[in-house]
Amino acid sequence: MATVAVRHKVQNFDTWKVAYDEHGVVRNQHGCTGDRVLRDEADPNDILVLTYWPALANAHAFADDPSLPGVMGKAGVVGAPRIEIYEEAGA
Repeated sequence: MATVAVRHKVQNFDTWKVAYDEHGVVRNQHGCTGDRVLRDEADPNDILVLTYWPALANAHAFADDPSLPGVMGKAGVVGAPRIEIYEEAGA
């Protein structure tokens, strides 16, 4: 299993959330198994998104999807996002 963590600031959370939800189709096409959207308690426009994937290949395919920069622009992402990919460690 893999997790993609994306952290970025947005101009307006509600506008961003609409675009994020619409982009769910693309996440699903790449095999996303779930997600969590978190907001910084001091700045509700500072967002952390965790998405879950069955394999690293799915996570990388999503992170490299050519539609991602466009949807981030439409969603009002401010500056460059921080995108990190993690692999589940064995217990």
